[in-house]
This record gives sequence, structure tokens and C-alpha cells, in this order.
Amino acid sequence: MYITITAQKIGRGFETYHSSVRDYVAYLEKENQDLEPEEQETFFDQKEDKIPPETVISEIDGNTAKLKKHEPKFYSIVVSPSQRELKQISNNPKALRKYTREIIKDYAASFYRDRTVTVDDIKYYAKIEYERSFRGFEKQVQENVPYRKQIAKLRNDLAKVERGALQGNSKVIQQEIQRLTQEAPHKIKGQMIVEGMKKEGTQSHIHIIVSRKDVTNTYSLSPGSKFKASETTLQGKKVKQGFHRDQFYQSAEKSFDRMFAYDRNFMEKYGTKKLYRQDPKKFVALLLGLPNNEKQLALKLLRKGGVTIPNIPTNKVQLAYKTLMKLKQGVEQAIRSGGIEI
Repeated sequence: MYITITAQKIGRGFETYHSSVRDYVAYLEKENQDLEPEEQETFFDQKEDKIPPETVISEIDGNTAKLKKHEPKFYSIVVSPSQRELKQISNNPKALRKYTREIIKDYAASFYRDRTVTVDDIKYYAKIEYERSFRGFEKQVQENVPYRKQIAKLRNDLAKVERGALQGNSKVIQQEIQRLTQEAPHKIKGQMIVEGMKKEGTQSHIHIIVSRKDVTNTYSLSPGSKFKASETTLQGKKVKQGFHRDQFYQSAEKSFDRMFAYDRNFMEKYGTKKLYRQDPKKFVALLLGLPNNEKQLALKLLRKGGVTIPNIPTNKVQLAYKTLMKLKQGVEQAIRSGGIEI
């Protein structure tokens, strides 16, 4: 499971936010292009399954009372189950909608306020997408970059040779291009992986648009708070504020496991990702201390994320730690891309 929370994209002035959610809604409608109405994936909320995009725009845009120009009007939550998790629910969209409605309860419970925040306070609209594309920072894209640069130069040289602006052998240049293409480490169906290329396999994920204001357009509910729990003085009164992201991520994980009887591996846990970054030695010690079948699956998930792991001496934690630290950059990229399914 890989979950991100981000504020709406900042405007051109880099100091204020776009006034409307329209562009983001249009982006989320991209997979519906060229589909018949009955085949299209619709927006949904806690109670309704089929909400028109125009309604999403008007409801989110109309729920921004007293928000300043430098404050986001909405947040985007992206929930990306791993392929193992999607297999557990047979990639069923009804299960994904049910799960979304459950984690919005977890989201509401993660706010620290003077009053209890419940799912009924949250104005949101969600949509399932079935495709994902490679991003520029991902390992497969990055490791192909040197080959792409060389190929681009050779193609430029080939064009110059063909128009007589450069001396050379066109056939030799074409052969070199073909060699580099074949040697590139990451390909899909013979095509070199580049940024924007669609990923293979089951890629279902959920986009959730959450209003900054509650359903009454009265209270601000910002998951972007720097604090988990704090108090501030507002007009002479102490006011509770904060959002506990760790609690939300862990609760969302537990909700999936409970709802779908999922046996989560060590490498799939949010706490593992956090532990790796904060205390790598403890991470290694726990990894090596797992029962053999669970440890083998954990290492398999790391490899699946594109991290090449040599034989790790299971009886020597210090040596194993040094080995994994040499792979730190690769592990970080795999975590960031969701490749190790955390």
C-alpha cells in the first residue's frame, strides 16, 4: 500500500492557489475518453456511486469560505494498493470503493480538534483509475537515461549524415542504435521504458479529492498541518489543531487487512519504511530475525522493486547492514515509487 497526501497544485504566481478544482477533475477524467457512458468510471463519495464531474467541481469550489489565497482549497489523496493487495480483492472496483469509504473514516479520526471529527464532517469525491505511468525518478527510467542520451545523439548524427552535413556510415550508426536499444536494462515488449510509459500488470489506484473545509463550510480540516497534536490561542481561546499522518497511514493499512483478511508482510508495512529511514540497523536486525518464509518474501519484494540484493549473511547483522546500506539509493527509489509495495 502506498498512500500520498498533497495540497492542490500551486498557481502560476507561486504564491496563491488555483481557485478551481476543474483542471484536476478534467485530469481524472482522462481514462473515460472514448468510452461509452456505461463503461466510464464515475466519481463517488460516502453514499453515492455515480457523481457527475460537474457536481464535484461545484461542490469543492463552493466549499472554500474564508480561505486565504495562500491556503490550499483542497487536498489530493492517492491510494495505490500493491499488486499483491489487488490480487487479494480480485481487483474488484466494488471492494476498492468499500475500502475508500472505510479509510475516509480513518482520515477523519486522525484530526486533533476540540470536537470529534467523523466521516460525516468530510467533503470528498473519489475516483478509481486503472492505469499508471512511469515517473522520471523511478529506477527503470533513471537507469535507461544514459542509453537514451547516446541513442538521441546517434539519431541526430544519422540525420546529419543522411542530408550530407556530416561524414559517416548510416548503416554503422543504425547498428549502434539497435545495439544500445537491446542493451538498455529496462524494456516493456521490446520498448525502452521512459517517463510517461504505461506500467504493465494490474495498476488500479484511487484518487480522492478532499475539501479543506468541512461539509458545513465552517471548519478548516487541513491534513497538511505540521503538528500531530498541538494547541494554539485564537481570539483569546485555546484551540486544538493537528493531523496525525502516521496514524492515518497505519489505520488505512489495518483497515485493508481487517476487511479483506490480508496477511501483510514485513516489507509491506508503513512502519517498515519509516524504520528503514530512521534506524537502518534495527531494520536489518528485524529483517534477518523474521521466520525464514516471511524473510524470503520480504527479500523477494525488495527485488521486485528493482533492488539487486546479493547474498546477505543472516548470522552477521553488522555485515548485512553494510551490504544493504550500499543499496540505500536503490531501496529509497523503490520505496518512493511504491515499487516494494509499502
